[in-house]
Amino acid sequence: MPNYKYRATDARGKNVKGSMTAAEESELYEKLKAQELYLITAEEVVNKRRVRPLKPQAIADFCRELGTLLGAGVSLVRALGMIAQNDSIKPREQAVYAELLRVIRQGTALSEAMEVSGAFPTMMIHMFRAAEAAGNMDQTAVRMAEHYTKEHRLNSKIKSSTLYPKFLCFMIVVVVAILIGYVLPQFESMFAMMEELPLPTRILYAITGFVTTYWYGVIAGIVCGVLAIRAICSIGAVRLRIDKMKIHLPVFGKLLKIIYTARFSRTLSSLYTAGIPLVTALQISRNSIGNTYIDKQFDTAVPVVRGGGNLSEAIDPIDGFVKKLSFSIKVGEETGSLDVMLNSVADALEFESDGAISRMVAFLEPALIIVMALIVGFIMIAVMMPIYASYNAIGASAYN
Repeated sequence: MPNYKYRATDARGKNVKGSMTAAEESELYEKLKAQELYLITAEEVVNKRRVRPLKPQAIADFCRELGTLLGAGVSLVRALGMIAQNDSIKPREQAVYAELLRVIRQGTALSEAMEVSGAFPTMMIHMFRAAEAAGNMDQTAVRMAEHYTKEHRLNSKIKSSTLYPKFLCFMIVVVVAILIGYVLPQFESMFAMMEELPLPTRILYAITGFVTTYWYGVIAGIVCGVLAIRAICSIGAVRLRIDKMKIHLPVFGKLLKIIYTARFSRTLSSLYTAGIPLVTALQISRNSIGNTYIDKQFDTAVPVVRGGGNLSEAIDPIDGFVKKLSFSIKVGEETGSLDVMLNSVADALEFESDGAISRMVAFLEPALIIVMALIVGFIMIAVMMPIYASYNAIGASAYN
C-alpha cells in the first residue's frame, strides 16, 4: 500500500505535516477527515531504500511476544510499544518495530503496516490479514511463532551440519599452502642436483612455479571465476536447469526432495489452517520451497485447483516432491480433514528432513577426506620419489 506525505490543516487553521499509508488519495482524505484534519496536498513517497527481511528467529520472537501480550488483554499499540522498547533485541529490529508502531498509530491495520515495512515475509502478512478478519490475532501470532521457530531450527540444522565440511575444505587449502610454501623449498637444492626428476615432481614444481610467479593472476582469476559463476547462475534459464539437476542427483537428489517437501508442507499447513483460501496458500507456499524448477511447475498446478480440481491431483505430477505428500493430501480430502493431514505430514517430513541433512553430511565428510588424502598423497609422492631415487643412486655407486 502506498505511503503518502501530506500537508493538512486542522479546525483552527493550523498546518499539519505528516505521512500516512492509504490505497489512494481519496482514502487518505477520509482518514485525515476522521482525525478532523483536512487535506491540502499529498505526495506519494517512493521508498528507494531496500529493507532487509527479518530473520526467522527474530520473527518467531516477535510473534511469541505479541501473541502472549495480546492473549493477556494488552492492546495492539501498547504491545508493539513494549516490544519495540525491549533492550534485548538488536537496534535494527527495534527500528523496524518502532516504524511498525508509528504506521499503526495512524489507523493502518497491522497486516498493511507489515506490508509497507518490507521486513516481514508474505506468508506472515496474509496470516495476520486473515486473523484481523477472524478476530484471533493472539492465536495466529502464537502459531506464527511456532512456524518460524521450526524454520529457524531447520536452517540452523543445515548450517551446523555443513560446518565440518567447510572446515575440511579450509584445512585442505591450509595443508596444501604449507606443503607448497614451506616443505617443497627445503628440497629445492637437493632436486637441483638431479639430472631428471620424476613426472609427479615435475608436475608439482610446474604448478607451484606458476602459482608463485603469477599469484596475483591466480587470485584475480579465482575472484573473476566466482563472480562469473554467480552471474551465470543468476540467469533464469541456467538457474532453472541447475535446480532441476539438484533433485536428480544420485544420492543427494532424494535427500533434497525431502527438505523441499518439508518446507512446502509446513508453509501450506500453516496458511490453510489459518483459513487462507487454498489457491492463495499455494501461491505463497511455492515461494518458500527454494527451488525454481519446482516453483515453475506450480504454473500448471494452481489452475487445476482454481478450476475445482483436487489438491492431491495438482500436486502429484510435480517433479521434486516426495509421493508421501500427495498421498497424505488425498487421504485428507477423502476424510474431510485436510488441515489435520497437512499438519501431520508437515511434522513427519520435518523429522525426515533432519535425517536427510545428517545423511548428506555423512556422505560429504568422507568425500572431502578422500579429496584431502589424494592431494596430500600426490604432493608427498612427488617429494619422496626423487629422494628414494637419489638413495638408490647412492647405494648403487657404493657397491660399484
